[in-house]
Amino acid sequence: MDTKNKTQKKARILKGEVVSDKMNKTVVVKVSRMKKDPKYKKYYSVTQRFKAHDEEGVYKTGDEVFIKETRPTSKEKRWTVVSKID
Repeated sequence: MDTKNKTQKKARILKGEVVSDKMNKTVVVKVSRMKKDPKYKKYYSVTQRFKAHDEEGVYKTGDEVFIKETRPTSKEKRWTVVSKID
């Protein structure tokens, strides 16, 4: 019985927009999703901002990117930029 495979989870991949690239090796990515109100059954937009690791500094403000969940890189960074959406 292999316990290593049981504890590993599949990393989440999210789609978002780069809103800040002013830090070294870090970008801030805005991820928006629609949420449904339980009482009124109306959808509304919810936005979260994630700090993501960008080693080469190639992603600029306004780029649509995919980010992947990883182990903590620093105090607030738990995501890495995977690729740019064309």
